[in-house]
Amino acid sequence: MTPAMAVHLLLGDDESILRSSVATFVQTLVGDGDRALMVDEFDDEEYAMAAVIDAAQTAPFLADSRVVVARNAGRFTTDELATLIGYLADPFETTELVVEWGSGRRPKALNDGLAAAGANIVTTTPPNRARDRNAWVTEEASKLGVKLTNPAIDRLVTHLGENVSSLDGVLRTLASTYGTGSALGPESVEPFLGDAGGVPPWDLTDAIDGGRTDRAIELLGRMLGAGERHPLQVMAILQGHYGKLATLDGLGLRTEGEAASALGIKPGFPARKALELSRRLGGSNIRRAIDLLAGADLDLRGGKDLDDRLVMEILVARLSRPPR
Repeated sequence: MTPAMAVHLLLGDDESILRSSVATFVQTLVGDGDRALMVDEFDDEEYAMAAVIDAAQTAPFLADSRVVVARNAGRFTTDELATLIGYLADPFETTELVVEWGSGRRPKALNDGLAAAGANIVTTTPPNRARDRNAWVTEEASKLGVKLTNPAIDRLVTHLGENVSSLDGVLRTLASTYGTGSALGPESVEPFLGDAGGVPPWDLTDAIDGGRTDRAIELLGRMLGAGERHPLQVMAILQGHYGKLATLDGLGLRTEGEAASALGIKPGFPARKALELSRRLGGSNIRRAIDLLAGADLDLRGGKDLDDRLVMEILVARLSRPPR
């Protein structure tokens, strides 16, 4: 279905995903039309916004509408965006203007103009929660005509981790290999996955908290490898995690709100999760974890002649197996 709005702003903090999303979005707007006749794309580093607006205000030739694309528009200053802001007051009715913004802060005048124009604002940043990430993968696959079974989607989400920018390439490979027939299972997806991507910090801490030692060490490897995190960065993540539990320990807190206040954060799932985990582990296990972290931190800084990765693997193994 072709979006009905005349102005579209695409946002996202991953350049690869954003650019791919813009390309797919533009193809949706073009549909069965002639791209050569319909699309005018501005993608070089020196184009002026005034040139984009001139194109947007040009009537289509041998087509019913035009699609004008402004890439990397977030680089423009407020003054340089004046022509775009002026255009938003009266968009050309036969032009679909697609603005690739990115993740930078938008000037208030631009936001006001977008609101007045009823602009279609699309966020391409993948969601963080696993359940939402599954839905996002399903939607991205659907855009390319790829059908996946739930197990295949689970496999993709688990494998990609934080390396979500590679999803488009995997999906396009699947589309060219299998076409748009029946839903593909994990056995069809597996050969095209490549190396496992990094993982978000909470995946590691969840595995440790759940006592899943093998899984925790696997996730640590992905954080140090594909995730390109230094061992001291992972150490800081773990110190922050257990530091929150130590803050709550012994306070006798009963509610999520009280925990949030003690941690200096807003009430919600993170505060509730920290409170429940603090209660489950208890003070002795939390203190033990803090001691293990302190020892490993010294080892990483030369306290022992051990490989940094081995230090972290020993730490994660010990943290995931607290004494009962």
